[in-house]
Order: sequence, then structure tokens, then C-alpha cells
Amino acid sequence: MSEGFKSFAEFWPYYLNEHAKPTTRALHFAGTGAGLLLFLLGLISGNSWLLLVALICGYGPAWVGHFFIEKNRPATFRHPLWSLIADFRMFFFFITGRLGNELRRHGIK
Repeated sequence: MSEGFKSFAEFWPYYLNEHAKPTTRALHFAGTGAGLLLFLLGLISGNSWLLLVALICGYGPAWVGHFFIEKNRPATFRHPLWSLIADFRMFFFFITGRLGNELRRHGIK
């Protein structure tokens, strides 16, 4: 698939395909969830170190999934904003139980 995306709607199926394996998605879910919690704790407590730890916890597991499980390069490197939006969208679909339907809709098993 070409990476010259003109819209997020074009990017989204590509993003899902880059996360085709369940273990990769689970690592993303864990990282995003931990990152969000740490980010909120950092904001509430005023501890700026927690904001840095939130980034590491958010991206670390995801990148492990890409490099060692999917064996692809994280979309963050080429499309940082759309990748961040897509990560939160995938997280939302996961916590609402709709991710399976979304994957099937885009032909990902």
C-alpha cells in the first residue's frame, strides 16, 4: 500500500494492517493505558517526571510489538500525528469491544 495518504480515512486501514497480530495490539493497549494513567497522574500531581515515564510506557511496548512481533517499522516514524490519533482510536475500539468488528471490516483476521 502506498504511504502517500491524503486523509486519515486512507491511513486508518493501513494502521490497522500494521497491527495485524493480536500480541501487537495487546502491547499497544497496555502501553496506551499505562501511558494515559501516568500522564494523568503527572498532570494531577505536578510531577513532570511522570510525563516522561508516560511517553516511555506508551511507546516502549508498542515498539517492541512492531520490531519483534510484526517485524515492521512503527507508523509513528512516518506519520506521527495520524499514528497517535489512530492509537487512541484503536484503544477506544478495544475498550468498547468493537475492535474485532473494525478489523473484520477492513479485512484483517
